[in-house]
Amino acid sequence: MNKMYLRFWILVSIVAISGFSQGMLLPLIAVIFEKSGVSPSLNGLNATALYIGILLVSPFMEWPLRKYGYKPVIIFGGALVFLSLALFPLWKTFWFWFVLRLLIGIGDHSLHFATQTWITSFSPPERRGRNISLYGLFFGIGFATGPLMTPLVNVNEALPFIASSILCLIGWGFVFLLKNELPEQEVSINSFLGTIKQFRKALKYGWVAFLPPFSYGFLESSLNGSFPVYALRMDMDVSSVSIVLSAFAIGSIITQLPLGMLSDQYGRRNILLTVLFLGFFSFTAASFMEHSVIGLFVTFLISGMVVGSTFSLGISYMTDLVPKKLLPTGNLLCGIFFSLGSLMGPIIGGLFIKYLQDVSFFYIISTMLLVLSVIIFSFGKKSYLLVEQQNS
Repeated sequence: MNKMYLRFWILVSIVAISGFSQGMLLPLIAVIFEKSGVSPSLNGLNATALYIGILLVSPFMEWPLRKYGYKPVIIFGGALVFLSLALFPLWKTFWFWFVLRLLIGIGDHSLHFATQTWITSFSPPERRGRNISLYGLFFGIGFATGPLMTPLVNVNEALPFIASSILCLIGWGFVFLLKNELPEQEVSINSFLGTIKQFRKALKYGWVAFLPPFSYGFLESSLNGSFPVYALRMDMDVSSVSIVLSAFAIGSIITQLPLGMLSDQYGRRNILLTVLFLGFFSFTAASFMEHSVIGLFVTFLISGMVVGSTFSLGISYMTDLVPKKLLPTGNLLCGIFFSLGSLMGPIIGGLFIKYLQDVSFFYIISTMLLVLSVIIFSFGKKSYLLVEQQNS
């Protein structure tokens, strides 16, 4: 039992360090590029490299995991992340940094995919929500503390990259203490076509569970990428924007674990329906308070508390819906849907701000959450029945 606890805490600690590096890179590179005179559109393009890396590597991840096990995939991902971080100070050019961020996307996804699948495979159903919520909580804490490294750029531009790469190296070292395991081997995947067949099977059983990770990706990227533009056009100052955005992160950290434990007790679908519906109301309320920093802070805090856990709840829900032999595929698809949402968020948000100037930006988010809650209410039970028939 002690070994299982050690394994769990090593895995979530690695995820926290990964979140830290991701949370650091977004504002840090944006600030460095802004000071160097890089245009906002190119700055935004560089930020998409991480998600492009995730999407590029996703179809090729399941085969090595099934063949070599969890530990080698985590070691590969961790090595790629810390080496890429260490190389940033070497050459400050747009495309070199774009490639490094793309490699970090590949490394982070390898790391997350393997740790996520490992945790969901050894977690008993009655503690699955708790364990996955701790996974999300540690990533959230890491992601929220990452931006604190940005002021170090005033001391030395290379310092944040060197510090974070050392931190990743330390976390990476602990992986070698773990004993490798293989996922259930009822499935044989030897080609790209085999992976696509697995995707189709997992989508058949758990498609409804992939929508919460998609919505979280959309939500996170549109809030961090489009909301600041919208807020500045409403004459809100930069410090107020950062305070409002931090409220969402704080809210998600506060309720991540309680919501995961509630999902173990009352069912993943019921908790998802509740938080999505409350998210709809909180973002609708934000549209009426968008000229008040205090009002936005409160509504963002509440929004973070209710929908800030949709990614981890979605993973737990997927684990309930797909057969155990398809867990690696299901975890992979959660990452793919999150990345698709993350790519679409700033694009749709930017178009919304540009062409619908008289309509509140928050309506796009509240409408998405309402539609998602209706879909899960309408089709969630059918997915459960499908799995029950498969297992019987």
